[in-house]
Amino acid sequence: MQISSIIAIYILFWVISAFIMLPIGIRTHDEMGEAKIKGQADSAPANFRPKIVLVRATLLASALFALFYANYIFGWITAETFAWDS
Repeated sequence: MQISSIIAIYILFWVISAFIMLPIGIRTHDEMGEAKIKGQADSAPANFRPKIVLVRATLLASALFALFYANYIFGWITAETFAWDS
């Protein structure tokens, strides 16, 4: 596998992981008992911490990519594993 392919696949894993991690641990102003600003959406987060999301996404993406790459090297699951023929 070429380095450009490795980077592209890792970026895909990272973006998916970031979207998975975004809602984890987020609380609204109502849940935290804080006052809302006039015109603020009820679902607006009160405790959004982007650094935590970045760290969690990086850890998850690294773990998922490691499994993907190990499967690529060792061939644990291949196309032949699935019964595509009827």
